[in-house]
Amino acid sequence: MARIDYDEDETSDNRDDSPQWRRRLVTWVLAAIGLGLGFLIPYTLYLNHEVGERFGQLRWQIPTRVYARPLELAPGLALDVTTLKTELDAAAYRDGDGRRPGTYARNGGRWLIASRGFNDVDGAVPERQLEVVLSGGRVASVRDAGKKRALKSARLDPARIATLYGQKQEERRLVRIKEVPELLVTGLQAVEDRDFSSHHGIDLSGMVRAAFKTATGSRQGASTLTQQLARSGLLGIGREQTLTRKGKEILYALLIEARYDKGTILEAYLNQVYLGQRGAQAIHGVAAGAEFWFGRDLRDLSTEQIALLVGIVRGPSFYDPRRHPERALERRNFALGEFHETGLIDDAEYQRALKAPLGITTAPGSVAANRFPAYVDLVRRQLARDYPADALSGAGLSVMSGMAPSAQAQAEGAVTRTLKSLDSKRRPPLQAGLVVTDVHSGEVVAVVGSRSFAEHGFNRAVEAQRPVGSLLKPFVYLLALAQPGKYSLASYVDDSPVTVALGKKKNWNPGNSDGRSHGTVRLIDALAMSYNQATVRVGMQVAPERIADLIRTLAGIEAEPNPALILGAVDQSPYAMAQLYQFLASGGEIQPLHAVRGVLDANGKAVNRYDKEPAPAQEGDAIAARLITIALQQAVSNGTGRQLINDGLGRLSPAGKTGTSNDGRDSWFAGWTGDHLAVIWVGNDQNQATGLYGGTGAMRVWSAIFSRLPTAPLKVGDKGIDWQWVVGANTTDAACAGARRLPFVAGFAPAYTPCPAPQPVAEDEQGGGWREWFGFGRKDEAPAQEPAPQPAPQPQQEDTP
Repeated sequence: MARIDYDEDETSDNRDDSPQWRRRLVTWVLAAIGLGLGFLIPYTLYLNHEVGERFGQLRWQIPTRVYARPLELAPGLALDVTTLKTELDAAAYRDGDGRRPGTYARNGGRWLIASRGFNDVDGAVPERQLEVVLSGGRVASVRDAGKKRALKSARLDPARIATLYGQKQEERRLVRIKEVPELLVTGLQAVEDRDFSSHHGIDLSGMVRAAFKTATGSRQGASTLTQQLARSGLLGIGREQTLTRKGKEILYALLIEARYDKGTILEAYLNQVYLGQRGAQAIHGVAAGAEFWFGRDLRDLSTEQIALLVGIVRGPSFYDPRRHPERALERRNFALGEFHETGLIDDAEYQRALKAPLGITTAPGSVAANRFPAYVDLVRRQLARDYPADALSGAGLSVMSGMAPSAQAQAEGAVTRTLKSLDSKRRPPLQAGLVVTDVHSGEVVAVVGSRSFAEHGFNRAVEAQRPVGSLLKPFVYLLALAQPGKYSLASYVDDSPVTVALGKKKNWNPGNSDGRSHGTVRLIDALAMSYNQATVRVGMQVAPERIADLIRTLAGIEAEPNPALILGAVDQSPYAMAQLYQFLASGGEIQPLHAVRGVLDANGKAVNRYDKEPAPAQEGDAIAARLITIALQQAVSNGTGRQLINDGLGRLSPAGKTGTSNDGRDSWFAGWTGDHLAVIWVGNDQNQATGLYGGTGAMRVWSAIFSRLPTAPLKVGDKGIDWQWVVGANTTDAACAGARRLPFVAGFAPAYTPCPAPQPVAEDEQGGGWREWFGFGRKDEAPAQEPAPQPAPQPQQEDTP
């Protein structure tokens, strides 16, 4: 065998070189590891701190929500089928079995309603199964169907009417994992991450499969639910597809899994997951997603709806069921297949769900943007004293308002129908503003700020300042009747031409709208017919200064105390006039109007209440308010508001007053029943003449509201009032010719004569309430001299100063 000789030097060099390169390689590797660890360990510690700060606190910007008032059902409540259905629809109740919360079933006048539990200003209200019977336009009975016992009252959870957002318009409703349907929890894992319960944040086998799929030209997701949570924005990771972002996502996922249990991670995911978009409003979390897509509470979702919700997690825009129903249906069916394959649903349910429609609402559910801008504007104004704007938006509060969805719907519909019927080429464009209140509590139940009521902008109900005209007259007569020894509804006043000296050789000569004088008339008729000349005479007797003081005291209205104030020469909004008329409608109580009942914190605890019981009316206030109410009932039955009787509203015995400004520029009406007060303005924004009187414009809107809104008839109590038959200036017998039954303050009725011989008698006055504030109630006042009686006046067409 030939031997091969090696060069000695060459052989020596090769032997020395090989170990040297190995040593260098090991050095480089160790240096790289050292550098990597030197960077990775501090970076990992930094990320761990971030996880603790951001994830550990789980703080989201939760919007503040505004709710309507809960519907309180009680025997005797005025309520018809249509109104109850409107209330239930507004609160997202569904026609169903009446056993699952949020459903109802109807059999004739008998309703089975499964209410949902909620927090109100006075505490938690539990869910109940109620049996409600309606009969004759009223609630006949309310029973707890579960416990089979009668109830004095029961409340249904309120409708959400608006959402107030912070800097980010993210709609989110936090839920605990125990509140989420089990199928949604397990189904999400079946579709998105089957190994969720066993992995430690990342799925290595899934990543390998995804890499293989990518190499073969297709794509497959490999992210675990924990990784999805990390990149959802909760921890500040962007969605861009880079190696750096992916590495950060993996580290975050590992750290989250190391710090928190699976239940906490899954709960965070369910509250954070992005599920849709409406304009600038992002929908996050499964609870908000259920409302947005299905208009339902999370607990009420069906199998196929849960599958769709789980399915669109992969891409809410791509699988948007409103824009791309075919894609959404395919994705939903894929999710159903995963449910079936993993044994979450059986064959029968799988086949049924496959055949079901998508089940989405045509428009976004109750997470939609505020569609009651005028009412919410009033809410914001009333909260501004206690909550700056930035403190409300995104604060997670619940604002419990006084809105009644049925009253709001009727008010909006009445404005739309009435103004459309009044539109004419000969008339400038019409606008409207109105306020409806509860006469018992002072709660504002409806506000309309424009005929385009869903549009944001100028709120005429609150901001419009228009001449109120004859709407102020009842308060002139209120001051007169506060002197029962001098004035009563039976007193005679002169409605002949009147001249008022204004100083500097200037005079004021107001006339009646019909251009006629009506001679000597009773005070009740002067008010019911809205006679200007008679009202000016009464107003000058009580003094414009006292009128200005009265309206300031009752409604905070500032007005110049000049003679023209007597006929309503002051600019005010419908809201301000509603505050003024609330005194009369409530029977003499000084009730501050409020749109907000209370504010709850994020835990449902009341932090502020605004629904305090008003102080009872003082005796003098109550009696004077009753007398004015009786006179304004006559204004409806036989005066300027008599068209309401022709409209079929005599059954409500309403009281009301029309108002018209000069040249028919502003049409007003204020009227109330046993439950509700509504003040309405109709006119033109540019102050052009509309040709409308109070009775031909605003009162028609009032009629349209109360023709449909359930409300109690107005009944005026007799406490402190003495009804007597009168002829001329004396009380007499009912059988006397021309006798008329009229109310007096008890103890101040004129002397009795048997048919008739007028003999006015002075009586001591009774003080009380605001009458004493203005210097009335003095016992030395002489009775007014009453002229001889004149024939009863004929109704005039309308009123105007």
